[in-house]
Amino acid sequence: MSVPVPLFLAPMAGVTDLAYRLLASECGADYTLTEFTAASGLSRKEKKSWLKMESHPREHVFIPQIFGGDEDEMVTTVRMLQDRADVIDINFGCPAPKVCRNNAGAALLRDPDQVVRLVRACIRASKVPISVKMRLGTGGIPDTALEITERLESEGVIRVCVHGRTLKQRYSGIADWDSINQIVNSVSIPVIANGDVTDAKSAESCLNVTGAAGLMIGRAAIGRPMIFHTIKKELGWTKEKPPWEFDDPIISRIWCWERYLTLCDEVYGEAGSKNSKRHAISFTKGLPGASSMRVSLHKAQSHQQLGRMVSTYLRDLECNALAH
Repeated sequence: MSVPVPLFLAPMAGVTDLAYRLLASECGADYTLTEFTAASGLSRKEKKSWLKMESHPREHVFIPQIFGGDEDEMVTTVRMLQDRADVIDINFGCPAPKVCRNNAGAALLRDPDQVVRLVRACIRASKVPISVKMRLGTGGIPDTALEITERLESEGVIRVCVHGRTLKQRYSGIADWDSINQIVNSVSIPVIANGDVTDAKSAESCLNVTGAAGLMIGRAAIGRPMIFHTIKKELGWTKEKPPWEFDDPIISRIWCWERYLTLCDEVYGEAGSKNSKRHAISFTKGLPGASSMRVSLHKAQSHQQLGRMVSTYLRDLECNALAH
């Protein structure tokens, strides 16, 4: 049995809003990060960008994640965030073309010197710790994550999360856990492994191969925030009962969806989250009749109506399961 390590909810655009982060924490995530947000928007005080930086007293560790390639914008943003953040995370992992075209995200991994200069400037400007998330490299040249991590350790970052793919791979292929292990063995700071952790079995395998100090879960936690409790339970890391009444896939999904709606009401009010529809689709993905049900979601006139539609659909599935 593997030794317990912290589980992180990965920062994901359109997913890790405040309500979803609170939900993931209730489901067993030890740390959560905001949607990754451009320093350019934050430094210019754009309302849309700052809405992603909202936190809550129950968010016991608030970790905003920012990205950008302009040192002045990044430093300005760090200074603006440090009074509300517990840790500030810098993204060198996003493979999105619109991010990489602006020499940000994973595109910066082609130039370790620039990465180090940028992080050094942010650390000097910050009163709170700085962490980093990156990929193995760009894929067009030899991987640079090992060199960058060794250098960032000397600069004073508190931890590094490594996604075991390159920019070129995006989300295809298999995550290279062996390369993460090489990084783990080369530094003393915590290295968090990211990539292809989808359940308890893969979590244990990833830890065995990488020796990482923690695991970050992204795509597998979309619509499945219960994954954190499931991993901890099945690996013997916790004896706590889940917040849902019975450990059943449909029942846990219903509880998580309806809890998300409650949290949305609490933190956003009647307007709900701008991500509600995306979450509704994620919570119903792969279930019987979900395709036709999702078509009707586009007709929903409000956050509340959308919430009721998904709740009714999930509870009908529960009744049908009990009947059989």
